[in-house]
Amino acid sequence: QVQLVESGGGLVQPGGSLRLSCAASGVIFSIYHMAWYRQAPGKQRELVARITRDGASNYADSVKGRFTISRDYAKNTVTLQMNSLKPEDTAVYYCSAQLSTYYWGQGTQVTVSS
Repeated sequence: QVQLVESGGGLVQPGGSLRLSCAASGVIFSIYHMAWYRQAPGKQRELVARITRDGASNYADSVKGRFTISRDYAKNTVTLQMNSLKPEDTAVYYCSAQLSTYYWGQGTQVTVSS
C-alpha cells in the first residue's frame, strides 16, 4: 500500500521560510519521480516542483529561485525548502509519486500572511 505523508506546513509571515517533507512508503522510492503540487482556494492544482529519479529538478516559474526540491534515497523522503514566501504561495501543498500511476499525499496547509 502506497503512503505519502506530508509535514511541515503552517502559518508564516511574508518573506519567511518553511520546509515541507514527504515520507514515502509502499513504493520503491528510487524508481519514482517525485513532485510537489499546490492548490489554492478556487484554483486548479498546479505543479510547484519536480525531481526525477535521477535527481534532475524543474520548477514553476513562480517559485524559481525561492524554492528548492530535494530527495533522500536512504530515508525515502522528498523535501521542499520554501524561502522568501509570498501571500500568493498560500495553498494546500501535495506530495506526489509518479510513474505510470500518480500517487498523492493528503496535503499540508501553507498560509503566508502577516
